This record gives sequence, structure tokens and C-alpha cells, in this order.
Amino acid sequence: GVEMVMPGDNIKMTVSLIHPIAMDQGLRFAIREGGRTVGAGVVAKIIK
Repeated sequence: GVEMVMPGDNIKMTVSLIHPIAMDQGLRFAIREGGRTVGAGVVAKIIK
């Protein structure tokens, strides 16, 4: 697997959420850490 990605890299990842949240395929999202956006993406597929 990939441990670190750099700006400009594209990856596919599977995420398990801590709290349930309504999501649909195609939803755009941001990954934030310490008040900064460290990543962004689009929901490609809902697994369950």
C-alpha cells in the first residue's frame, strides 16, 4: 500500500467513518487536519 502521497498525486482509498454521515456517489469532500485542508476527493462508490 501507499503510506504517503505528495501534492499532485492521485489515489484511490477506502475510508471507514467514525460517525455515520449521509453520502451519495459523486459527493465532493475535503480531508482536514488541524484546521488545514490536506486533501480533497469525490465519493466513487458506496460500499455499505
